[in-house]
Amino acid sequence: MSKPFIAWFEIPVRQLDRAQAFYETLLATPLRRQQIGDNELALFPYADGATGGCLLSGPKAPAPATDGAVVYLSVQPTLDAGLRRALEAGAAVIVEPVTLPGDMGCYAHIRDCEGNRIGLHADR
Repeated sequence: MSKPFIAWFEIPVRQLDRAQAFYETLLATPLRRQQIGDNELALFPYADGATGGCLLSGPKAPAPATDGAVVYLSVQPTLDAGLRRALEAGAAVIVEPVTLPGDMGCYAHIRDCEGNRIGLHADR
């Protein structure tokens, strides 16, 4: 098994336009907007193989003051396998698996043993 790594991160926001302007100023680089389901994202630029992330706004996005940023951990070989391991360790599934468009893979959210919201991501 390979070493664990962060696959993706999201920073939940209430006002995407304001947050995007803030992070574009902070990082001195543009963010790219994308719609996925009910959620709207402003994607941070990243190179192939690097950790990617976004600002996330939408009806199913966690509240910034309540849940904070969501870190996605890569679980291979499949999301189902990762979820099985998480449940065996005492996690609760709080967002059922979602298949992303194209070849972006799939994800789910769990509540860990400390109450943290953690995203799990896999290619399939």
